[in-house]
Amino acid sequence: LEYYQKKFRHILVDEFQDTNRIQYEWIKILHNQDNHVFCVGDDDQSIYGWRGARIENIQKIELDFKPIQIIKLEQNYRSTGNILSASNALIANNPNRLEKSLWTDSGDGDLINVFNASTETEEAQYVVGEIQSQFNQGRNLNECAILYRSRVQSRVFEDSLRKHNINYLIYGGTRFFERKEIKDAMGYIRLIENSADSVAFERIVNFPTRGIGDSTIEKIRLYSNENHTDLFQSSIAIVENLPARASNALQSFIDLIEGISDSSKNLTLSEKVNSILLQSGLMDHYANDKTDKAGTKREYLEELVSDAVQYVHDDEEDNEMNETEGFIAKNTLDSSGDSYQSNQNCVQLMTIHSAKGLEFPVVFLAGLEEDLFPSRQSKDEPHLLDEERRLCYVGMTRAMKSLTLSYANKRFLYGQSFYSLNSRFLDEIPKNFLNYIKNPNSESTHQGYEKNTNVSKKMVATSDSIYSIGQVVKHSKFGLGTILNYEGSGDSMRLQINFQK
Repeated sequence: LEYYQKKFRHILVDEFQDTNRIQYEWIKILHNQDNHVFCVGDDDQSIYGWRGARIENIQKIELDFKPIQIIKLEQNYRSTGNILSASNALIANNPNRLEKSLWTDSGDGDLINVFNASTETEEAQYVVGEIQSQFNQGRNLNECAILYRSRVQSRVFEDSLRKHNINYLIYGGTRFFERKEIKDAMGYIRLIENSADSVAFERIVNFPTRGIGDSTIEKIRLYSNENHTDLFQSSIAIVENLPARASNALQSFIDLIEGISDSSKNLTLSEKVNSILLQSGLMDHYANDKTDKAGTKREYLEELVSDAVQYVHDDEEDNEMNETEGFIAKNTLDSSGDSYQSNQNCVQLMTIHSAKGLEFPVVFLAGLEEDLFPSRQSKDEPHLLDEERRLCYVGMTRAMKSLTLSYANKRFLYGQSFYSLNSRFLDEIPKNFLNYIKNPNSESTHQGYEKNTNVSKKMVATSDSIYSIGQVVKHSKFGLGTILNYEGSGDSMRLQINFQK
């Protein structure tokens, strides 16, 4: 220890707010009266608690490294005054901060736009429309970024960007339909819809692993070539001629495909996709994947069900195709990547975590809804909620000139439909920094929800009742809930409500 204390006379620690407990203790013992520690960090940008970072490190440095000089760098050279003031107001709601207030001499700039969409599809259409407008006015696509809390939110933006032929790049990630788990799922869907699809057969015949080895697959290929038939029919033809173990494994696969095909014939597209994911074992396989600690692979599979639900609503495919064939055709094109080159001028899509340290002239921060951002897991844990607020602060301060915050009243996520209130973070930003964009498709929807009300202001204009299916309501004892059904009217009305707790 003494050797290294003498060897390292000056110790620089960058991103100090991201240090973990061991790193902090290590720096602490290296430091003595003969050397100097210089730490750079921002407690308001501590967003990695989930991987061991401790915000307490930067907050207690004054106690453990006496005497210490603090230099606050408060002048900001990136964002306009309105973006900074709104971000300052938001983060001020966190306790135990090292006080600082960012300022700029570049002027107030535009107000922050807020868009309330009816659905996440409408949210994506609005954002992509605004990007198209920016491009038409001479701005490069790579000056525009779409940020979101969860990776699975990218799918609906990808879909809308493709429809408008706008190039995009998933920063730090893979496009939705290029992900392995999605390709695996589409392999099952394709083979069940068309047993002659030999490419799909090769992909899934032994995935998840079911004991069908390379020698068995080679025999299937050989029979297929010699008899000019597809791989699935070849499997049926040779299964009884294989050794017992290989025969049993291949027969179980044949039975699986035929069984799923029979049981899903009368299902809707989304029911069919969900059934295939469950019966094939893909959902269980990825749920138990030890390499996927965050569980995102299962979330992407659930999001594929959401895609199927929305495809039913937006079906404009060739009338000669059935619903499933149209879904396969669209998603096969979406995963081909032929027209995409990473060096092209592209819209940037990324999670807020990935955006840390980056900056863009135009930023769209999407999905500002309770239970999504802040996440449902963080709402009842003060320290987790504080980190979610810091994450929102980081997202907002990525914007240089233009910032748009958006949220949806109804969102398909993980294969389910959710009705939400807008994020509390929106309520924490003073209204004088916000410009609410009028949504022509949502005349009856209140822009922002008032605090401390028993019933949200989301009402259906055509109904005499103040209650409607899908409406979020608040009960004094049970908290927030979503109306699932109702009967009767007036004092005799009965409501069926799903409360979150």
